[in-house]
Order: sequence, then structure tokens, then C-alpha cells
Amino acid sequence: MHAQIVLFDGFDPLDALAPYEVLYAGGIASGGALSVELVSAEGPREVVSGTGGATLRAAGALDPGRPGLIIVPGASGRVGEPEEIPGYDAEAGPERRDESIPVLMRRALTTELPTLMKAALGNPEVTVGTVCGGSLLLAMAGLLEGRRATSHHLLLDPLGTTGAHAVRARVVDDGNLVSGAGVTSGLDLGLYLLEREVGPRVAHAVEELFAHERRGVVWHARGPVPVGF
Repeated sequence: MHAQIVLFDGFDPLDALAPYEVLYAGGIASGGALSVELVSAEGPREVVSGTGGATLRAAGALDPGRPGLIIVPGASGRVGEPEEIPGYDAEAGPERRDESIPVLMRRALTTELPTLMKAALGNPEVTVGTVCGGSLLLAMAGLLEGRRATSHHLLLDPLGTTGAHAVRARVVDDGNLVSGAGVTSGLDLGLYLLEREVGPRVAHAVEELFAHERRGVVWHARGPVPVGF
């Protein structure tokens, strides 16, 4: 199995690297049953994150036809109004002041990423994972209508306005779409996908290696509907 971690300008580094490290370690623990690489819609290039200009190199082009996993991170940038941010500099220029998460996401939507991810979601041999705002990015592209997904708690309301069913859970499994909530949920998402696709023994070994116990119950659309509270 092969996993592609998607990078785009303004991505959140932890969203991308947490599942990357988990899945990479899973590949070692499974004797090579899983490989992982960083990709972008444009192909090999240096991709600048939204966190202090930290840069990662995409080694290849996103291929929605390749069976396996494709994981989309969220963006890292301003959440509130500029003047609410510590260290805000009104003289920094618009190119610095407007780098909010919605701006970064809208910029990503002008690339080939939405077209490629539409193809990925339509490929029965691909499971798409998202971390944090990655689900909102896909939803803004009109790709998650009617699907169940989670995101960062500050993004759940916007996610619900897109036609997706926003679920307040750490990890949500909606078949070929598996989403993680806040930034650090990338660890939990990676470990769950490792368990689901490779096996619990390998996932447990990686969990022990990383000294991280998964948080939350993975939400599935099955079983009785809770009542009474």
C-alpha cells in the first residue's frame, strides 16, 4: 500500500508530518507493507507552509489513480481578525496581513488540487484522509456534500454549511473518507488508518514507539442512535 501526503502553499506542517511519520514507521514495522511520500498537485517542488515559512519538498505529483491512501492537511494561518493577533503589524503590507486560513484555502482551490481530489474520492481503490482543516478544504471544493466528517472545532460550523455532516469527534470513518479533528489528531488518524489498513499489531507497535496513546472513539455511522442526553 502507498500513502500520498498532499502539500499545498500554506499547509500546516504538523497536519502533514504527524500522519507521515506514523505511516512511515508503520511501513518499517510491517516489513515494507506500506510506503509514504510527500506530493503536490504541481509535482516535485519546494512547498512553503503557513507556519513561519517552514518548507517541505514534495517528491512527486499527486496521483489520484494510484491505489492506497491520500491524506490532505489543513492550512496554517490567521484565524481571527488581524488586530486580534499578537504581534500584528499594520505596516507589514497586505501580503502579510491577509494570510488567513480561508485565504490560503481559497488559493489552494485555484490549483489542480480540487480536480485531483475529486478523482481520488471517485476511485474505489483510494481512501482519502484529512487532518484538521483538510476536510473543510475538500468541502469548499464541493466534494463532501452528504458525507460525514470532522475538523478543527473552530471549523465545524463552516464545514456544516457546505452540505457535509459535521461530526464532533476525534476521528470519523465514513468509508473511503476518514477525517481527523484538530491539528494533533493527525497522529490518531495515522494510527487508525494503520490499524485499519495494515493491522492492529503494527499500529500498536508504532503507538508504543511514539509514546502516544490514541485519543477518542472512532466515530462510525453504525449502531443505535444515542438518546437521553
